[in-house]
Amino acid sequence: MSQSSAGTEAGIDAGAGQGPETPLSILDLATVGDGYTPSQALAATTVLAQRAEEWGYHRFWVAEHHGMPGVASSSPAVLLAHLGAHTSRIRLGSGGVMLPNHAPLVVAEQFGLLYALHPGRVDLGIGRAPGTDTATARALRRGAGMDTVDEFPQQLSELMHFLDADFPAGHPYARLRAVPGEASAPGSGRPPVWLLGSSGFSAQLAGRLGLPFAFAHHFSGQNTVPALDLYRESFRPSEALSEPYALIGVGVVAADDDVQARRLAGSGALAMLRLRSGRPGLVPTPEEAEAYPYSEFEREFVDSWLANVVVGAPDEVREGLQELRKHTGADELMVTSNIHGHDARHRSYELVAQAWGLGGVPAQA
Repeated sequence: MSQSSAGTEAGIDAGAGQGPETPLSILDLATVGDGYTPSQALAATTVLAQRAEEWGYHRFWVAEHHGMPGVASSSPAVLLAHLGAHTSRIRLGSGGVMLPNHAPLVVAEQFGLLYALHPGRVDLGIGRAPGTDTATARALRRGAGMDTVDEFPQQLSELMHFLDADFPAGHPYARLRAVPGEASAPGSGRPPVWLLGSSGFSAQLAGRLGLPFAFAHHFSGQNTVPALDLYRESFRPSEALSEPYALIGVGVVAADDDVQARRLAGSGALAMLRLRSGRPGLVPTPEEAEAYPYSEFEREFVDSWLANVVVGAPDEVREGLQELRKHTGADELMVTSNIHGHDARHRSYELVAQAWGLGGVPAQA
């Protein structure tokens, strides 16, 4: 596969990255708010994927998390198969699969199957964090130990070889095949691999391997520019890419007016405070967030968290996203609105699409 065709297959436009032409995508967690069930959250995510396709979003990724009552997307592969059956054009992917939680062969099989079901539409985003607390991570990696994160480069290499069916002769896995995949149907293609991260380690590894890189600006904003600089400095052209391509995840809350947007953002901030305090739960209502008795330390945390979230009416959101793109030089923005209430969340994404000028949403009169 040539570099240009590989980039096209991955849904990457080498000329992207300037102003409203910058692709806009969604990262969704199938958020479960107070008063809702996981089934309702997953149904809302399905509707959101369909609307995102209509509005003109480029990708729709789902994340792997475990042991979090407010997040229903514990198995990206299962959810992506469902979303693929209910959409027809939008790219779907994992943002991401936490590779140390899985055997590389299993991931290659799962995403080979997804790609066979939905050819040309599936991205395989890979991360190395556990996506959960230490105890749950131990249960997920039973028998593997907690040092698997340190073995991530080797695991990633195995995954790539399974996807490409190209282990060198003499390798213990040389005769193994991930089916469906290139081994079972040469020339059928495979999902493009993205490396995800929130640190310099992942940025440098993505650059060395010539892979597209997705950085979690939404929870590591202070590291965004240094990590992207390191990615670009480390980049080596590959069969996947001839030049670096960086996507950043951005927390965004849009509403019809600034007051409502900031009120909605408070529920997501309280949910994150509880998670970071070891008390994960359902996403609270805005009313609960307003009534919560924040300590001085907790208020500082919430204020710091919200400083990395683009919040406001459509015009303010557009300006915030444009400034962030200019500051980071990101080639693509992936927005995430983790707030209470499915209608409010869907409306946030609709307003963001409208503000960014995506073709599927009429401009406000």
